[in-house]
Amino acid sequence: MATRPGGGSEHGEGSAAEQIDARIEELGDWRGETLARVRALVKQADPDVVEEWKWRGVPVWSHAGIICTGEAYKSASS
Repeated sequence: MATRPGGGSEHGEGSAAEQIDARIEELGDWRGETLARVRALVKQADPDVVEEWKWRGVPVWSHAGIICTGEAYKSASS
């Protein structure tokens, strides 16, 4: 799996993978668990997926185009 470095964000500098790891840990509730599950499924389905960090802190998975984003909202519930 390839990663592209993200720009500056609330998580600081680092690779997209590191920033996604930080977001999962930061969420610490069902949203983090769900984001981790989605990430694992995407990586399993496409081992060559590229992880990116875009739009002021949104995890993005792409391969010849965007596959999905990993936005987490407080107002949504499980």
